[in-house]
Amino acid sequence: MSLKIRMSRGGSKKRPYYRIVVADSRMPRDGRFIEKVGSYNPMLPKDAERVKLDMEKIGEWYAKGARPTDRVARFMHEAAPDTYAWERGNNPQKAKPGAKAQERLAEKAEKEAELKAAQEEAAAAPAEEEAPAEEAAAEEAPAEEAAEEEKKED
Repeated sequence: MSLKIRMSRGGSKKRPYYRIVVADSRMPRDGRFIEKVGSYNPMLPKDAERVKLDMEKIGEWYAKGARPTDRVARFMHEAAPDTYAWERGNNPQKAKPGAKAQERLAEKAEKEAELKAAQEEAAAAPAEEEAPAEEAAAEEAPAEEAAEEEKKED
C-alpha cells in the first residue's frame, strides 16, 4: 500500500479549505483517508497562520513510508526545515505551458518579428525616399525659373 501525505479539498464553491491527510494513493482526492495531520486555509492573509501541521504525526507516517506531495512537502519544509530531510520534488514540466499555449506564443513571436522587420524597413525607406525627392525638387526649380524668364520676356 502506497501512502501519500496530501491535501483533501473542502469548503464551498470559491471558498477553498484543505485538510492535509495521510491516504492511500489509490483513493480519490476527497475520498477516504487514514488520518488528518493538518490543514491549509488559503483564504487567510499571508501573514496569518494559513498552514497548521502536526509534525509529530507527520514524522510517524513519514517513518512508515508515507511520502508528501510537492505542495505538502513545501509546507513541511517551511514548518520544519531542519527537523527532517524532506524530499522536495522538482518538476519543471509542471510550470510549462500546454501545447496550445506554446503554439500561441510561437505565433505571437512570429508576428512581433514581422512587425519589427516592417518597422525597420519603414524607418530605412523614408531616408531613401527623401534623397530622390530633394533631387527632383532641385530639378524642377530650374524648369520653373526658365518658365518665369519666358513670361518676363513676353
